Amino acid sequence: MRDAADRLHYLDEVMDLLFPPSLPGACPGVRSVLPHRLVPRRVVPRAWWHTALGRGLPVGGAGTDTIETHLSDVLSRRMRVVVHVRPARRANRKPILEAYDESGLAGFVKIGDSPRARRLVRYESEVLRMLAGRPLKVVVPPDVLYHGAWRGLEVLMLSPLPVTSRRVPARLLASAAREIAAIRPYDEETDSGEAAAWHGDFTPWNVAAGADGRLLVWDWERFAVGVPLGFDTLHHFFHRALRRMPPPVAARSCLAQAGGLLEPFGVEVAQARRTAVHYLVALAERHRRDGQEPLGPPAVWLNPLVDHLECLL
Repeated sequence: MRDAADRLHYLDEVMDLLFPPSLPGACPGVRSVLPHRLVPRRVVPRAWWHTALGRGLPVGGAGTDTIETHLSDVLSRRMRVVVHVRPARRANRKPILEAYDESGLAGFVKIGDSPRARRLVRYESEVLRMLAGRPLKVVVPPDVLYHGAWRGLEVLMLSPLPVTSRRVPARLLASAAREIAAIRPYDEETDSGEAAAWHGDFTPWNVAAGADGRLLVWDWERFAVGVPLGFDTLHHFFHRALRRMPPPVAARSCLAQAGGLLEPFGVEVAQARRTAVHYLVALAERHRRDGQEPLGPPAVWLNPLVDHLECLL
């Protein structure tokens, strides 16, 4: 119940941003929260059969400048949106929308509604435009369909990727991580053994197998260069491990498996262990900068593992 209350409170804030209150005398619009207000996950245009779900959610209506009218104007066709009800306490939370036109799903829209979220949205737009000019053979990122500002918000619309339910082979993950690591944003010459590029959030929920054998990869807002080769592979392993074990155990497992995980990259075991420690410390530092501790205090999940391994750093 507490999660639902937090989501609904944040949702009220988001809906006021995206659908500002109607002008005096205008008829407000109504949306539906699905599957139910007690389990809020999506806000969709109201349909007749939604009456069984209870009262609707009033939003800005006729005569109001809404996110739908903005997208319709810049894309030159009528757009309707579905709003994802996001967790209210994530450090990098931002509204995520599905945008539909008459033909169906047209794209996904990210809204930068805070200084930090605006920076992330702008940066992801820059990264994706850079990737569009790179001859990628394994990785398929989304295309930027629109990027602009609206009512002080940063708006980024991305093409939908043709996600399949196929299992992602380990070999494909390794190939994708290797291709990402070889990206040089400014075509500079670097030593791939010391300074690679990484996606930054290469998790199971940000990748999917494509029908053509390539890997679909989204959420590029954490892309960075200058990290040891193998960070993406370690990140993917660590977050899979977190699904079935507590953070301290997942961290130990990440260190223990580092040699095998990074072997396809030609990284020796000792270097792989150093890379794993470097990765875990970098992740803890990211959480510190975000002002959150989703894994708990580093003193609990990280320090006991690395304090006696200072010789590796």
